[in-house]
Amino acid sequence: MEEKSEHSAPLNSAPLNIDYDWLYSRTRAGRGRGPQGARGLLEVLGRPDRAFDSIRVVGTNGKGSTCAMLEAGLIAAGLRVGRFTSPHLHAYEERIRVGGQNLAPERSAQFIEWAKIHAPDAAFFDLTLALACQVFAEAGVQVAVMEAGVGGVSDATQALERVVAVALTNVGLDHTGVLGATVADIARDKARAAQAGVPLLTTATGEGLAVAQQVAAEVGARLFVPANNPELFALPHAPALLGPHQLENAALALATLRTLGYAAGAEAALGATHAGRLERFAVGGKTVLIDGAHNPHAAQALAKAVPHADVLLFGNLARKDTPATLAPLLGLAPVRVFTALGDLSTPPDELAAAYGGQAVGDPAQALAAALALVPAGGTLLVTGSLYLAGIVRTLLQTGLTSGGV
Repeated sequence: MEEKSEHSAPLNSAPLNIDYDWLYSRTRAGRGRGPQGARGLLEVLGRPDRAFDSIRVVGTNGKGSTCAMLEAGLIAAGLRVGRFTSPHLHAYEERIRVGGQNLAPERSAQFIEWAKIHAPDAAFFDLTLALACQVFAEAGVQVAVMEAGVGGVSDATQALERVVAVALTNVGLDHTGVLGATVADIARDKARAAQAGVPLLTTATGEGLAVAQQVAAEVGARLFVPANNPELFALPHAPALLGPHQLENAALALATLRTLGYAAGAEAALGATHAGRLERFAVGGKTVLIDGAHNPHAAQALAKAVPHADVLLFGNLARKDTPATLAPLLGLAPVRVFTALGDLSTPPDELAAAYGGQAVGDPAQALAAALALVPAGGTLLVTGSLYLAGIVRTLLQTGLTSGGV
């Protein structure tokens, strides 16, 4: 249950005076999507992506969790591992990791100053991908786990060379203005990340699976699915990450590890954690569950994982399909508080009027109001955006929580 964005983020905890604002302002500004921009940047940098193998992770939801499990498994298998994901919860450097450690802020500062001179018109996601590849090459990374931003063939990560596997998590309606209006359209864009002779592994079902099968046949990719390879996707036990949907993510991660010869990392993969994904905190005898579900597909998975909560705290971006996202969540909690994440948010007063509940624009005040409504021993569910997840995590960790998991 992930959320993608090309630029802004509400929080950044780096101690240096780094010009993140410049970086976040590098929007595509109407330019078409695709790998061309990233490919051009990588050429300027000497094609650092040729120095390591890449595992591309694509799909509508579950990419971040799958990446976390792949990273843990590859490290346990004895490899020097890079990980590129988005968005971040607290600090930009979470997006680029080597050996399980976030990028040093000093390296971000150095690259931003370089980009101002040498790539002032490049898009944020392309710049971050190029930085990741350069860092991975410099660090001697052997295998990098590379999460797509939006789509597959139309995503910047399509520029990567030395792709050794493509993992497709699932397909649902999201980013319809970019990828297409139907599940089939979206599935085709994502599945076309496949390459001839390269394993394409997926836990997608229904129409998404059917399209993946068609695309694999068209491009000559080696397709692996649970129905035909049950032993490859088998789980010895449930993963540490909570929710039924994580069983599929874990199966995909283990199948990818096994296919590439890194089965020794399976147990570590199952033990991986990932912040903001059905994450549990204890606050004054009450439970706070934080999840970044931000689209209908993710909200449906969350509703299956959390059948009941006493209070729902919700905030999202206005460009999302808010009615369809809220639909599976409204039955979970009888009491609702709606908040805002900034100028791009769905106005909380509109949400409160349409769905019933309180509108509290400031997230900190909204969290306090929501907690006050939770009975002793009860549960607060916070969801709608990974940005909201990041804000609430920070608030809990810096003053309100009495302990978290």
